Amino acid sequence: MRKLVLVLFLGVSSIIFGQRNDKILITIDGEEISVGDFKRIYEKNLDAIDNEEAKDVQKNLDLFINYKLKVKEAYNIKLDTLPSYKKEIEGYRNQLSAPYMQDTVFINKLVKDAYFRTKNEVKAKHILIRTPKDATPKDTLEAYQKIMNIRARILKGEDFEAVAEETSEDPSARDDEKSGRKANKGNLGYFSAFKMVYPFEDAAYNTKVGEVSEPFKTRFGYHILKIDSLRASKGEVEVAHILINNQNKNAKKLIDSLYNQLEKDVQFKTLARKFSEDSGSKSKGGKLRQFGTGVMVKPFEDVAFNLQKEGEYSKPFKTPFGWHIIQLIKKHPVQPFSELQDELKSKVKSGDRAQLSEKAVIDKLKKKYTISENESAKAIFEHKNIRNIAQDSLQAVLLTINELEIKQEAFVKYLKNRGNTPIYELFNEFKDKEILSYYKENLEKTEPEFANTLQEYRDGLLLFELMQQKIWEKSSKDTLGLKNHYKANLSKFQNKEFNKIKGEVMNDYQNILEEKWIADLRNKSTIEVNNRELKKLIKFYKKD
Repeated sequence: MRKLVLVLFLGVSSIIFGQRNDKILITIDGEEISVGDFKRIYEKNLDAIDNEEAKDVQKNLDLFINYKLKVKEAYNIKLDTLPSYKKEIEGYRNQLSAPYMQDTVFINKLVKDAYFRTKNEVKAKHILIRTPKDATPKDTLEAYQKIMNIRARILKGEDFEAVAEETSEDPSARDDEKSGRKANKGNLGYFSAFKMVYPFEDAAYNTKVGEVSEPFKTRFGYHILKIDSLRASKGEVEVAHILINNQNKNAKKLIDSLYNQLEKDVQFKTLARKFSEDSGSKSKGGKLRQFGTGVMVKPFEDVAFNLQKEGEYSKPFKTPFGWHIIQLIKKHPVQPFSELQDELKSKVKSGDRAQLSEKAVIDKLKKKYTISENESAKAIFEHKNIRNIAQDSLQAVLLTINELEIKQEAFVKYLKNRGNTPIYELFNEFKDKEILSYYKENLEKTEPEFANTLQEYRDGLLLFELMQQKIWEKSSKDTLGLKNHYKANLSKFQNKEFNKIKGEVMNDYQNILEEKWIADLRNKSTIEVNNRELKKLIKFYKKD
């Protein structure tokens, strides 16, 4: 009930921060309300009005005045100071401000990039030089110089795979004698969007085939990569398989016998359920989750994607896990952009790309705002025990954003649970956070649409609380008044039994209470209507 009523109130809500015309239409106790204010509310509701009588400008103006009087009363009795009201407004404000913290144009570009990278997959090899989690500037510089020297060797003609096997700090680049795993020499195979951390993906798709990238950093360290090829994505496949693992001494003989049974039209599901040694898929008739390239071991992937017809099955083949037969259930080619757009946008907003969009907003704000750093206050960065400096020693202004001054203590508080990142990097993170926070706190001053919507919600929520107190609770608790209203209007209720039409009686009683209340509010207020502007409005809407 509460949400429904709130929505109805928002339909005729105040627009204190709206686009104003110069002409004043109404003055209520000295508060001037412009023609533009009323027009925006009136036009907003035109689509919901289904008869000409309800479109009458004069009637809508009367409703608008009633609304303004109610909201004014809510503020007069300080309903806006209720803790529950403040909490709900704060939650709504956070929800409403979220889209402003993202660069829409930038998000759309990321979505289009993600679609291209979904339709086209890249084959790459890489070399990694790791950096410690708590890397100092010295550690970072050493790792960067090391990767630069490795890159120089490759550019001079050394084989990428040989250098990767020798120098890469990705364990998969070299043989592992304990597990028997063979070196991949930096080869990653094919991958597409969202399969790697974003900086790696971005570097791969922005490096030309055959070229070696510039060094780039991820949370793992510094990388270089070489692109072997770019091809149209194969999409995804849905398959079932039968596995006989390598521990079975008769694996080859058994898989061949199962293949022979398939050739005699025995159902694949039947054989998988009875003989497959993959416990995860056995009960499902061997069915696996839908997958794309780069997910399964290469022999399995190659066979799966080479099957063409639904129901077709492969000959027995071997992987490191054992012997398999695969049956194709369905191929899933990449869908058109129009069908994937929403899914891609959701992934972009929920993944590490969202930070890039937020960074794009911050970069724009840095150009717009006057931002200064107090170099003398930054001397605390050299303090070895910075997190334990006494608060009264941290009162110097460290950072200024327009008129906002931020003291050292705010930064030291920010540091408390962030121990593995160099202080200067943390300061840059802190500065970005404060810039975005300043923007968020001042949205009403800079974003009219945000201010409009938030004020509408504030007023609508206040009106709900006011109606609760003045009308709904009063009518439900005033049993005597309700019954007296019923007795005084028996003909109106067609002499029906009270208990059978109690809801109808209460609704009518609430309307009477509201009418009396509105009349009282009007009697207590000074309301002036600019009839000249009202006539112009009536004439304007009659033309439509």
